[in-house]
Amino acid sequence: MRIIDLSSPVDAAGWEPDPIVHEIMTPAEGARHMAEEMRLHFGLEFDPADLPGGELLSLDTLTLTSHTGTHVDAPSHYGSVGDYGVPRHIDAMPLDWFLRPAQVLDVSDVGTGVIGVERIEKALADCGRRPDPLDIVLLHTGASRHAGTPRYFTDFAGLDGPATDLLLDLGVRVIGTDAWSLDAPFGHMIRAYQETGDKSVLWPAHFAGRRREYCQVERLAALDTLPAHGFRVSCFPVKIAGAGAGWTRAVALVDE
Repeated sequence: MRIIDLSSPVDAAGWEPDPIVHEIMTPAEGARHMAEEMRLHFGLEFDPADLPGGELLSLDTLTLTSHTGTHVDAPSHYGSVGDYGVPRHIDAMPLDWFLRPAQVLDVSDVGTGVIGVERIEKALADCGRRPDPLDIVLLHTGASRHAGTPRYFTDFAGLDGPATDLLLDLGVRVIGTDAWSLDAPFGHMIRAYQETGDKSVLWPAHFAGRRREYCQVERLAALDTLPAHGFRVSCFPVKIAGAGAGWTRAVALVDE
């Protein structure tokens, strides 16, 4: 079995609309920190020089959103009320949604904008199979080539409402994308709304989660390295109590 990493890194050096703060306490600093903690809280004197090399353990402190890097959106991210009841947080989602057979739909020719029903139907035909209930569907938009740059947040394609409903009607409950969002870029949606007055063009993929319970996996990577189908995806979200999303180290499991 090959394990293919589908995750984008949490990288403070990359461009983010909500910048990441990554503070690193070195092993030597960790030794001095522990000595101070022992003195303050337990009244014990401890000399860091007694440790091998004067070092103890490193410690990383990060400030970031739950939507930084590859992550899973929970139904509670889409709104506080759903047609099916109270939307669940990420820590309450069923684990069996996140280790499933998967397939890739190549929609990389769309560029920037909206992916509609006809394009999804064509991608399903090109893939050679339609998903079974609870299969994971991944959208290869090609956007991951811009990861770490401002273009990643403006140059991608996302699903419209009917295309989202098509996949949900097939029983899919986890839809992934290599783009920043499963919806079209903010600017594209806002301009479309201003031109038409049609509110249905605003975040239709996310708002579909108010009618139908499902999860999105956003900011995936390396989808172009996968076969069209015949593999599994593992994308268990981190168990953050009461959160609308959780990070995941998403991988594809490809049987040799």
